[in-house]
This record gives sequence, structure tokens and C-alpha cells, in this order.
Amino acid sequence: MKLSLNYAFFTILLLAACNPKPAVPIESPIEPLIKPVLKERPRNVILMIGDGMGLTQITAGMYRNGNKLHLEQFPIVGLHKPYSSNNLISDSAAAATAFASGVKTYNGAIGVKRDSTPVETILELAKANKLATGIVTTSTIVHATPAAFVAHNVSRNNFQEIALDIWGSDIDLIIGGGRKYFYKRKDGRNLIQELKDKNYAVSDYNDQRFEETVIDFDQKFAYFTAETDPKTVRRGRDYLPASARAAANFLDKRGEEGFFLMIEGAQIDWGGHAKNSEYIITEMLDFDEAIGNVIKFAQEDGETLVIVTADHETGGYSINPGSTMEKIIPGFNTDYHTATLIPVFAFGPGSELFGGTYENTAIYDKMKEAFGF
Repeated sequence: MKLSLNYAFFTILLLAACNPKPAVPIESPIEPLIKPVLKERPRNVILMIGDGMGLTQITAGMYRNGNKLHLEQFPIVGLHKPYSSNNLISDSAAAATAFASGVKTYNGAIGVKRDSTPVETILELAKANKLATGIVTTSTIVHATPAAFVAHNVSRNNFQEIALDIWGSDIDLIIGGGRKYFYKRKDGRNLIQELKDKNYAVSDYNDQRFEETVIDFDQKFAYFTAETDPKTVRRGRDYLPASARAAANFLDKRGEEGFFLMIEGAQIDWGGHAKNSEYIITEMLDFDEAIGNVIKFAQEDGETLVIVTADHETGGYSINPGSTMEKIIPGFNTDYHTATLIPVFAFGPGSELFGGTYENTAIYDKMKEAFGF
């Protein structure tokens, strides 16, 4: 009996070695018991991404803000699974590519599949269907999240190549940092001048604050908020709420068939990396103010689907015993991302598609279905 048990144990080990489990779960979506039925198609879709924004980041911002957030107006709430193709812990590049193109890919990938071949994005689909398109971010415009919607590159760190893709995308509106990647270039090109030559109205933080900028609806629009990374809210950055509403108004005027707009609150993530609770909270409230402006636009418009989510959670952020609404006692278990499920909020026509639990790639599928592409 002892020999048989040892033999059986050895056989099990051998079989396990021959069939190793994958490093991350294989995509095997479970079909919902009741599939949502699309009642009405939106004319416009606004996707808002709070980079690094998990439930605790939302909760801490809510408590600090008198126990209320604009996010509470969203009637539909879901959860997405944020892992990438090669790691249970996703980075922003892989996660944004999942949202933008509906594929799981490796960490660091910008708009490419696991085999590094380019994949069409929802923004490119919108443009092909004659919709206006735009991107707003509190990071550099060449950073991972915005880049995944307009660029295709094997590495998120190839900023000058990503800037060239953005120049070539003919996107209607870009607002964010990273001005230097468009004119301090190894190839000697001045993409800022080339944008002007392509009938873009180009302005930046040296000319005037964003709120003072006059936007001409007859021209495409680019506003650079910094040479590299924009300031934090606590150091005086204030353009996100105003630019969120202005971008929606601008694209609404330009897009006869509708528009697609991605807005990123990037620095919630940076607060998590820094293990800085105050940084997280102030960025969360700035992002929520932008959400409020977008919701107001959507309520007045009546044809706009608004989706708010995050690429991943950052910091393993917790609210510890002894905390009050006025004073959060924070905890962090990492200075990197975590693999926790991420909330999805939806408002407007097509919002019923976004309830439930699903892969992060499904956000692309649901936006595509809502548009009717």
C-alpha cells in the first residue's frame, strides 16, 4: 500500500509538471444569467479613467468631501477584472489597451496585441465612423493611458514615437502635458508647428491658463499643460474640471454624428505610488469635480453615455481604525498596483450594459455595442 501511494503521488507530480498552470487566469468569461438589452443608443460616449482609483480611493475622497461625491449620481455600477495577459497585476498600458481595443495584452504594450501587432482602438473606430474624438489627461499626453487610445507601440516608454502617432491620428482635441516630446525630438521635427500646419489651434501653459483660452470650433485643438508632467492639484493645477466640460462642448459642436472622449485623472495613481493619502484624496476630488461637470453636460444633452472606471488600484490603500471623515488614518501595503476588482459606473443611454462583473476588455465591447459599430 505504501509503494502504491508513493507511486500515485509521483504520477500526480509528473502530470502537474507537464501541465503547468498559466501565470494569470485564462480568459473564460461567465455569461450573465440575464443579458442586458440596449434600450437606446448614445450619440456620444465619454470614458473617464481615474488612474489607480480603487474603492478606498473613492471612499476616502467621499468622506473628505462631506460624505458625498458626484459619482453617487450614477445608477449603474459594475466590476471589471483588471489583470493583463502576462501578469495578475496590470499596468496602465495593458489596462488602457484592454479598454481601448478589447484585447488582453502584456504590461507595457500600447495599442498592440500579445504578439505586438497593432489593434484598432475605439477612438479610431469612432473616427472611421465620422465621429469627433478627443483626449484629456492630467499626465503627459504620451503617457500610457491616453497613448493606448491613439498610438500603437511595443513599449509605453517610447514617448517620441507615441507623440508621432498622436500627430498622425488627426484627433480633434488633445489636452495634457508632455509638450517637449513634440518639439525636442531626435528626428529634428517640430510636431507642434506641424500640428498648426494641419489646422490645429495650438496653445500651452506659457501663453495663458486653460480657463483663459478661447477655443475656435472651426479648428482642431491642442493645449499643452506642461513641458513634461503637469503639476499636482496641491501645487496649483486646476485645469481638469474646466477642460472636461470644455472638451465635451467642443466635440459636441464639431461632431455632427457624435463624439468619443477619454478623460483621465492620472495622478490618483501617483499618490498611491508615493504612499501619500493627501495626494490621493485631493486628486480624487479634482477628478470627481470633472465628473460632476461631465454629468451636467450629459444631463443637459440627453444623448451621452458616461462611463467612469479605473485601470487598476494603486497602493493597497486602506482606511485604518481611528479614522474620521475629517482625518483619514491611511495604510498602504505596496507602492505599486494591486489586482483587486475595479468599479465601473455608468450613466445615460446604454448604461444598462455596464452592470455586473466582467473582464476589463468588455468595456471596449460594451462601448462598441452602445455606438452600434
